[in-house]
Amino acid sequence: MKLDTRRLALSAFCCIGFALTTGCTSMKTPATADVAVSKEAVANAADAGAAQYAPVELKSAQDKMAAANKAMLAKNYPLARDLATQAQADAKLAQSKASSAKATAAADAVQDDIRVLRDELDRAAKQ
Repeated sequence: MKLDTRRLALSAFCCIGFALTTGCTSMKTPATADVAVSKEAVANAADAGAAQYAPVELKSAQDKMAAANKAMLAKNYPLARDLATQAQADAKLAQSKASSAKATAAADAVQDDIRVLRDELDRAAKQ
């Protein structure tokens, strides 16, 4: 009977130790991954022209990334994860706005080209 009790206690101790180790590891790793993914999203938004077309959203994303980095240094991983997620959302919004503005500008340029071509065709038809 003592052997079964010891075996049960040892198994319980191992399970608790494993759970604590896994829990502590999972608190750090996802925050690090989230911050890295968000940092890349902010960089992508900047590369997409968000500074010109969505400066408010890009600035918000950059500010939240800076706060997430500070939270990582302070080992406040839940806060870092939350800020990184918010920064990523702001960066994606900035990138989408920049892409939309570029597409609108391209469509406007095509419309202008079409107008010029029509004017030339009309002028040629009148001659």
